[in-house]
Amino acid sequence: MRIAAVRPVVVGARMRNWIFVKVETDEGVVGWGECTTEWKTRAVAACVEDFAPFVVGQDPLRTEHLWQVMSRQAFFRGGIVAMSALSGIDQALWDIAGKVRGVPVYQLLGGAVRDRVRLYDHLGGGAPDAVYETFTPDAVAEHARASVAEGFTAVKAVFVPRTGPLEGPGPVRLLDRLMGTLREAVGDGVDIMLDFHGRTSPAMGIQYGRAVAPYAPLFIEEPCPPENVEAMAEVARQQPCPVATGERLTTRFQFRPLLEQRACAVVQADVGHCGGLSEIKRIAAMAEAYYVAVAPHNPAGPIAQAAALHVALSTPNFLIQEQMRSDVPWRDDIVDEPLGRAGGYALAPTRPGLGLEIDEREAAKHPMAQEPLLRYFHDDGSVADW
Repeated sequence: MRIAAVRPVVVGARMRNWIFVKVETDEGVVGWGECTTEWKTRAVAACVEDFAPFVVGQDPLRTEHLWQVMSRQAFFRGGIVAMSALSGIDQALWDIAGKVRGVPVYQLLGGAVRDRVRLYDHLGGGAPDAVYETFTPDAVAEHARASVAEGFTAVKAVFVPRTGPLEGPGPVRLLDRLMGTLREAVGDGVDIMLDFHGRTSPAMGIQYGRAVAPYAPLFIEEPCPPENVEAMAEVARQQPCPVATGERLTTRFQFRPLLEQRACAVVQADVGHCGGLSEIKRIAAMAEAYYVAVAPHNPAGPIAQAAALHVALSTPNFLIQEQMRSDVPWRDDIVDEPLGRAGGYALAPTRPGLGLEIDEREAAKHPMAQEPLLRYFHDDGSVADW
């Protein structure tokens, strides 16, 4: 068996363009991957095509060999564009491997270490406006109760104010009020994750962390921009909430200093960015040696969701899985069979490979479109982080 073609398939999904990767073989077996990268769609799709000559004509079952080829023989290593494209191809190769061997991918990753996978819901189920623009107590409570009614035992909120380097008490008190509303709405039996979205300086991240600590968040996510490991470690040390980070990092080499400096309690490697299934398993194994949990990042489409599920099923130090269930109303229409869910848990796939196929005819009904430009500014006109 040899790889015959590698091509991107881009689907416009409102907030994001889902970038799927289709790997075809000369024996008719097809593998699917996903490398959705917001505001880098054209670059990542083109990079998939750049990688194609490195793997076309090769044995698709040599997943590790081909990972090394793509990672090292293109000379320039890493970077979110290149590693995302590589990640999508890597997922598709694992999908082929599972189909050829007649087993779900998690069986090739060491087998299941759990029977089902705990999920968390975003406020509004993943609808973009609800996720990123819910800043009133009434809306917070309404969205949270809806998630609990769907059977979820964990929710995530992204209502940390867009914050300057230092602020007075107003934003801190607003966050305290919203977090209090959320905790009251769901009770103590539901876990809450609070995404700072890298909007805050370390100094403000520490203040916010201390403010929300009484509401016992399971973790706070990206309480400062992720580029400076020492800054992240400072936030982790100076406030009591467990810190999660890693969605913007690629390869084990960027995760290594996080672990060495005890800068987080949870790593959030994204199977569509960090280097695919091959690399996220290595990152998870590194994290396990430091007693750090893994909660794979995944706000993307159905193939990325499936790939993350196989990671969760086969990873001992897995914590909880992110998913978007209501980002677009036709999410399930573009796959041949949606993944199973029972309340707040994903069910283990039983089909070979990743467990689902893209319906290209349905996908073609949603062509690529420019993602909304989420441009925010402070009162003085200076740039604010999304």
